[in-house]
Amino acid sequence: MRLTQKKVLTKVHVLFLVQSCLIGTGILQIPQKLSAMGYSQAFMPLFFALIATINLWPMLWLNSKFPNNNLFQINEILLGKTIGKFINFLLIILFTIVCIDAISSYMLLIQSTALPEQTITFPIICFLALLIYLVRGGIFTIARFSIMAFFITLPMVLLTKWAIQKGEFSHFFPLFNFTLQEFYEASKNGYLSFLGYELILFYYPYIIQQKSAFKYATIGIWISGVLMLITTGVSVMYFSEWQLSNIEYAVLNIFKAGEYSFIERIDIIGMTLWIFLVYSTVALYLWAANEGFKTLILPKSQIHLYILVISIFIMLILPISKYLKMKIFTINNYIFYLLLLWPIFLILIYLFRKKQVHQ
Repeated sequence: MRLTQKKVLTKVHVLFLVQSCLIGTGILQIPQKLSAMGYSQAFMPLFFALIATINLWPMLWLNSKFPNNNLFQINEILLGKTIGKFINFLLIILFTIVCIDAISSYMLLIQSTALPEQTITFPIICFLALLIYLVRGGIFTIARFSIMAFFITLPMVLLTKWAIQKGEFSHFFPLFNFTLQEFYEASKNGYLSFLGYELILFYYPYIIQQKSAFKYATIGIWISGVLMLITTGVSVMYFSEWQLSNIEYAVLNIFKAGEYSFIERIDIIGMTLWIFLVYSTVALYLWAANEGFKTLILPKSQIHLYILVISIFIMLILPISKYLKMKIFTINNYIFYLLLLWPIFLILIYLFRKKQVHQ
């Protein structure tokens, strides 16, 4: 299993892979997910960035002991082929459902705002066709796309200026006005919007300067943290506490505060540009699922990617109730917390079996 990967990712690639995957669709809903804390939610992204930075360390420590292996291969090395392949299969399902969740959320957003009287089957087909092209290009192509996505979408921050002008700065006070139960609920739901950095466990073998991976991944985390801080801060200023709890896509409603005489709906522009961030997230998770599939069958074939995409398409067009979908997505998201702790478990096994592993 000690396959030498072709190292193609620079420090800049690592930074933007982490940053772009973290933003994705999560930032669209983070004000609502943190609504249990009301106006006190504003600074939670900085807390999440701190937790993510701490959580990143055991991940990269584990990777450093197996510099040429991703987590799928490490699972088989430390747990044995049978248990390792079973865990890898669960991870593939986990990542595939994440892709379905992100695409479903974005397509629902498009249908409810831009295409209210049309089905989304054709947009899904177009989305998946471009997704296949992107993932087939490999991790290097996805990394370059993530850099492009960042600079294309960054100007959207300027669209928040009207919401700031119309907002109430007094909403920030008093600070720390929440209970422990409210903090727990907000953390449990909100941190799900901060996932994506854990995928470094899978593309670490492709990094050229692996010793600097922690530094640049951390920079990516904190860039995302600052962007989410701006989002939650503007949301707190602009919305009432009731609106924070009930408006699902708060960011797009912030864009609606914009006023240009020659543009009727600025939120449509924001929603259109957001597809770059959705692609950055979905492509990386689908690439990771595809890499896992290769550890199970036909490592040099591209058939895995098409099987995954067809599965995603079928799940997206099946007439499943919204309640059932949300239940599946919520359970899947909470399972991700186990993935964040998984490297710590593997580190304990590594320390116990260190001599056997390196024989």
